[in-house]
Amino acid sequence: MLKIGITGGIGSGKTTVSKVFEVLGVPVFYADDHAKRVMVEDDILIAAIKQEFGSEAYFADGSLNRKYIANIVFNDADRLEKLNAIVHPATFRAFDAWVAQVGHVPYILKEAALLFEACSYKLCDKAIMVYAPLEVRINRVMRRDSISREEVLARNAKQMTDDEKIKLADYTIVNDDTELVIPQVLALHQQFLQMAAAL
Repeated sequence: MLKIGITGGIGSGKTTVSKVFEVLGVPVFYADDHAKRVMVEDDILIAAIKQEFGSEAYFADGSLNRKYIANIVFNDADRLEKLNAIVHPATFRAFDAWVAQVGHVPYILKEAALLFEACSYKLCDKAIMVYAPLEVRINRVMRRDSISREEVLARNAKQMTDDEKIKLADYTIVNDDTELVIPQVLALHQQFLQMAAAL
């Protein structure tokens, strides 16, 4: 089974592209969704977060106090790095467990915003970068999340640049609202099926 990582800057449409692969029958692991899940389900991780950020990190019902943690890490790069260092191993464990459950398929996708930043691309056979120009991405996120241009730029600044990601990626899908995405996905799908068959 091939493991293909897929990423892109905020608003690039990486989730939308991943959904196209899903329509083709490709199982997709959404790392950010699983990260949210393990933060309330993985006992080792919960204990580590409480140790680092205090018991206020969780409400009495066991749910994560996102606002409390966000306020701590948003303007403190060191604390954000610590949070990621705690969460990423738990997400990797969740990925391994998920892969074991998927069964026999030619390939799977791992969709992750921080595929390169967290070095999880090293656990994948290939990596795809979904690219859209910054202005297109800003407008998409402003519409989607009802936030200001400044807030989008602040979030974007916490990620690697598109150029850095494109250099690390094996393939780039352009999702700029002018190029058609589906033909690009279909072409890669065929390549991955051929690669998997040759294993």
